Amino acid sequence: MSAESPEQNEHFIRVLRQRFRDWRGTRPFWAGLFTLLGGIPIAYFPYATLQLGQMTLSMATTAGAGSLIIGVLLVTLGLTMWFQQAVRIFAGVAAILLALVSIPVANLGGFVIGFLMALVGGALSISWAPGQPESDPESRADDLPDPVATPMYDTETTVDANGGRNSAG
Repeated sequence: MSAESPEQNEHFIRVLRQRFRDWRGTRPFWAGLFTLLGGIPIAYFPYATLQLGQMTLSMATTAGAGSLIIGVLLVTLGLTMWFQQAVRIFAGVAAILLALVSIPVANLGGFVIGFLMALVGGALSISWAPGQPESDPESRADDLPDPVATPMYDTETTVDANGGRNSAG
């Protein structure tokens, strides 16, 4: 038997996975991921040289610097959404605007792939709201009102009519 048993490694992996889930649940994770991944094709395609069999296809354009700036800003905004949740609304609006600007500047927004990913990431960032921490089920049961102890609100008409009962006429 080895010094490190498989059970210890499985526990370590479970702990790391749970920590990642906790970290992911407290921030707009998917918004940051989509925005970050949307910036990569926008920045990459204007500088790429693609090989299609014997044919070389170069995407270098005069707007290469603009697309590089847009791509780097989108990657930065994606990381900002992860690590600075307080500015998620600003980062989401900026990501949407940069995605829209990337259509004419960066080869149709990285062949529409980067545009769509940045647009979805910005929208997710704007719509994300921090969740409320779960409370204990026992304390939730104590907060509920007792159905027997509900107050009775008598009005003048209910007291005077038919021994306290309402009548329709």
